[in-house]
Amino acid sequence: MAKPEKPKPELEQYTTPADVAADMLWIALSNGDIQGRRVVDLGCGNGILGIGAALLGASSVHCYDVDPRMVELCKQNAAAAGVNVIADAEDALLVDGEFDTAIQNPPFGAQNPGADRPFIRTAVRIAKVAYSLHNAETIGFVMKFCEGLNADVLHIKNYKFKIPYMFEFHNKKAEFVYVSLIRIVPRR
Repeated sequence: MAKPEKPKPELEQYTTPADVAADMLWIALSNGDIQGRRVVDLGCGNGILGIGAALLGASSVHCYDVDPRMVELCKQNAAAAGVNVIADAEDALLVDGEFDTAIQNPPFGAQNPGADRPFIRTAVRIAKVAYSLHNAETIGFVMKFCEGLNADVLHIKNYKFKIPYMFEFHNKKAEFVYVSLIRIVPRR
């Protein structure tokens, strides 16, 4: 799967590692939240999560990213994988519709504090269940934030997320960040 050539640091465009994406999708599939479901991928980047959901039998997949370059990359990757996804350029807060499942790896807020909040708000508003990755150091806050949105939260799993040298401010060949996967279920 092609990755972005010139990712934007202010958007924290780090590609979800394949092993993390596969495990995340497997967990969602095992919970009955992918196959035959309407799936939305918020902040899709190269489309790894949305395309994976389509390969696992989602009835429809909509991918959104604020960066039109990422939307085009997602479309190219979907075509290469032989799956149909709808991909549009849209700010996460403005995405609308009704979906069964949201899957997302939002910005962690390292460059812009609180950058993950619009993704959480939208996922809770438009989906029956959401799977979301967050910096493990902030998971307590993220869980309280979700509860404030009238959503039940289950902390599922932690991952060691590899971030390769990508930007001029990086000073190591790779950095490892611990991330947490949560499952969010809005109370309706």
